[in-house]
Amino acid sequence: MSYRAGVLVFPGSNCDRDLAVALKRAGADVTMIWHKETTLPAGLDLVGIPGGFSFGDYLRCGAIAANSPIMRAVADFAHGGGHVMGICNGFQVLVETGLLPGALMRNANLRFICRTETLVVSTEASPFTRAYTKGQEIRVPIAHHDGNYVATDEILRQLSAEDRIAFRYTSTPNGAMDDIAGILSANRRVLGLMPHPERAVDEQHGGVDGKGVFASLAEALGTSLLQEA
Repeated sequence: MSYRAGVLVFPGSNCDRDLAVALKRAGADVTMIWHKETTLPAGLDLVGIPGGFSFGDYLRCGAIAANSPIMRAVADFAHGGGHVMGICNGFQVLVETGLLPGALMRNANLRFICRTETLVVSTEASPFTRAYTKGQEIRVPIAHHDGNYVATDEILRQLSAEDRIAFRYTSTPNGAMDDIAGILSANRRVLGLMPHPERAVDEQHGGVDGKGVFASLAEALGTSLLQEA
């Protein structure tokens, strides 16, 4: 069964269409949402916050976007149990809004990194990873300058103890603590990840290992809709 997804668009977003295409291919009915909107369309099951360079990455990456009118609605949606996925710049936006803990700092080598990396699926117990198996290695592109995940020791212990680390790098390219590439919220309905699964859903683009994220959502949200019917 199809589910409804909204993809946010900020000035500087450059992966919004890629994300919309990946979601549509996996069965979602997708609506693009401009950042100046103050409400989300009724009946959404998922909000996707895409990669790019929202507002030119001024101040801090994601800081201005986090204060856009639409993000107040996204925060309410998340606090109400809605599903939210932030990819790359979207992950930065999520930590700036406080929907996910920690911070994303400048890469350890102080350079922009654009290449495909090997990730380990750290948990299959989420709506975003259920199509994978725990410990599975996948190849997914990264493209970021500020992907170095940092957090206090207490937050890192909590993420690990609560099985909220979604993906890890096999060898961190950016200095991220605990090799973290993606994390989940406490209710497991918000995912932030630096790699770009939407760029790994077509063999002509070099691989399809990212399909599992979108297949997971289709299964989780489609099943949820069937249960509600």
